[in-house]
Amino acid sequence: QVQLVESGGGLVQAGGSLRLSCSASGRTFSNYAMGWFRQAPGKEREFVATISGTGRLSSYADFVKGRFTISRDNVKNTVYLQMSSLKPEDTAVYYCAVGATVLPVTGLRNYDYWGQGTQVTVSS
Repeated sequence: QVQLVESGGGLVQAGGSLRLSCSASGRTFSNYAMGWFRQAPGKEREFVATISGTGRLSSYADFVKGRFTISRDNVKNTVYLQMSSLKPEDTAVYYCAVGATVLPVTGLRNYDYWGQGTQVTVSS
């Protein structure tokens, strides 16, 4: 059974940084892309970033390019999201997910398993 556990969320002032972690178990981690998504109150869940199984390929939503960095450690079975220059509009619950293939993909339907989410709140 695949399990994903996110951590690292919290309250931060605008312009600050946070690093989210997602620990995975139950699959051969390096065989699958991983993604980060977020959902703000009253809004649909949206794509943030994705990384291939090897970690060599990644893709970002336009609104986080240059501010967020996704990475992974296949020895620790963990994917990270380093968030910098945070803005109040980044406030959301952030979810990690396991992709259906090794290649990075952006659509929610391409992800099989989801974590429980971690709250990120950015104050102005």
